[in-house]
Amino acid sequence: MPHTKDKALILSSELTPPRLILFDWHGTLVDTLGAMYATMEEMLPQFEDLGLVARLTPETECKNDADAKLVRYIRIFRRLHPKILAERRESRTEIFNAVFATDHDARAIAHKAYNACYRNHYGDVTPFQLGVYEYLTCLKMLGIKIGVATNRSREFLEHELAIVDDGRWKNLFDAIVCADDVPEYKPHPDVINKACEKTQITPGREVWYVGDSHTDMVTALAAGVTRVFYNGAHWEERWIDRIIEQKELNPEAPELVIDSFEGLIDTLAQLEEKMASHGHTLFKASLKDVRPSAYPPREPPPKRIEPDWHPAVAKLTPPEIILFDWHATLVDTLDAMYHAVDDMIPEFETLGLLDMLVKPDQSKSPEDAKLVKHVQNYRQLHPRVKIDRKISRTDIFEVLFGENQEAKQIAHAAFTRHYRNHFGTVLPFEPQVQNMLIGLNNIGLQVGVITNRDREFFEQELRKVETTGWQQHFQTDVCGDDTEKRKPHPDQIFKACANLKSDVSKAVWYVGDSTTDIIAAQSAGVTAVFFNGAQWDLPWLQKIFPGNEHYPHKPDVVVNDFSEFWALALACLSRKST
Repeated sequence: MPHTKDKALILSSELTPPRLILFDWHGTLVDTLGAMYATMEEMLPQFEDLGLVARLTPETECKNDADAKLVRYIRIFRRLHPKILAERRESRTEIFNAVFATDHDARAIAHKAYNACYRNHYGDVTPFQLGVYEYLTCLKMLGIKIGVATNRSREFLEHELAIVDDGRWKNLFDAIVCADDVPEYKPHPDVINKACEKTQITPGREVWYVGDSHTDMVTALAAGVTRVFYNGAHWEERWIDRIIEQKELNPEAPELVIDSFEGLIDTLAQLEEKMASHGHTLFKASLKDVRPSAYPPREPPPKRIEPDWHPAVAKLTPPEIILFDWHATLVDTLDAMYHAVDDMIPEFETLGLLDMLVKPDQSKSPEDAKLVKHVQNYRQLHPRVKIDRKISRTDIFEVLFGENQEAKQIAHAAFTRHYRNHFGTVLPFEPQVQNMLIGLNNIGLQVGVITNRDREFFEQELRKVETTGWQQHFQTDVCGDDTEKRKPHPDQIFKACANLKSDVSKAVWYVGDSTTDIIAAQSAGVTAVFFNGAQWDLPWLQKIFPGNEHYPHKPDVVVNDFSEFWALALACLSRKST
């Protein structure tokens, strides 16, 4: 099989030849990604019941922007950020360390919940790259002891070890230490120290720890052993370089980076050659006599297709008025919303709504048809909708009832009745939302809110958000019960423009997170800005906005966060002033 010869990047001028090489398990020796991510997607929706949502690290205390975005995404959607799911590089340990930072108790609760869910998924395990068995066998023939030091529970590791590569690995390791064999999970060095104890080798430079994550490097540093970063997931060089270039800030920077096990053997060959030049024999056998044929590195994961719907600035009319949706755009009220929807759907039969459901074959997409059928058969939301937490109650009602205004009015009224039992917690969707609103006011734009939320709830949420409220930032607000018809009908946008004594035109921007918002904006004739807070990828955006004869409405522009939106608004305004 043709491949480019793997290269090892040696970052330390003096590598001590190893007597013991310890390996991480998942993401280094084996691939259990399918089971791991399926488990994460099952257990993250349990965070609320486990009391873990309140214990997420505040975004302002996260160590970098990526961690802050992950915390925000889990807090709002109870899911992993789509970029993590697409790249499939982060381990559960990395995720828990990022979102709980120094809260060791919270991490322990999360690991316990993960293990409980993992029992439903584990068993799908393969070597992480071709030739792992052959490379491990080579190390043994050289006289190097090998072992596993992992956060995996022994219950799962022993099962995976028994079946991976047809069970050929069972007798390879001199030591195996799992998370439940020691008091602390990595990045505490317990697993490495215990493995050294089992092999009767003192932790030090002649012990190498090979792992695929930043946590593994921190663990190796804490144990005082040689740090080897296995870049089998193909992290971009600049990501590794940032750590390496700032060694004073990152003492855990790896001393050796390899892209495959071939790179590990290359490094040992260099050490053998160096020792031979001084008249010494390094290994029990000559490497050239026991080295396996070269195997290719693992293929990189497919790239997520990021949405790129940013038109040339010249195509957008500069804004004079900016109207925002409320829920899932400016603020997060998802918990209360989904609880209320859960409570009301079982009443559909008594409300006469089951007979008003859209026929599945008239749905916009197969996903919409599944939701209709599920509600019809089980009187509850499809579990996928609740796991994704990406569509609003308005979008749910649009999927279920289509153009039936009477059905939607009944559904909204029932929702309002149940929402009284749940509403109250309201958080900014992003940390800098209020500063963005202040900025828009300061540059002379009129700002308003258009929401299907009833005024009874909206005004209380507006007063409670960030303790002091945001009332002063809006020159108008129009709620669902202020007009005869709610979004996606354009009545609310017309009313907001009338309140501001403004014409309805493309100089009015409406910013919202749902297909309903885009339909309302396009029907009104204003600029439709889709706020992609849920981080849909491009194929999904093309699915929900097909732009065909039956579903013609598409956004004029897509922004992924408010920093992008702010930059877009400023760019359009600067063009207007030139």
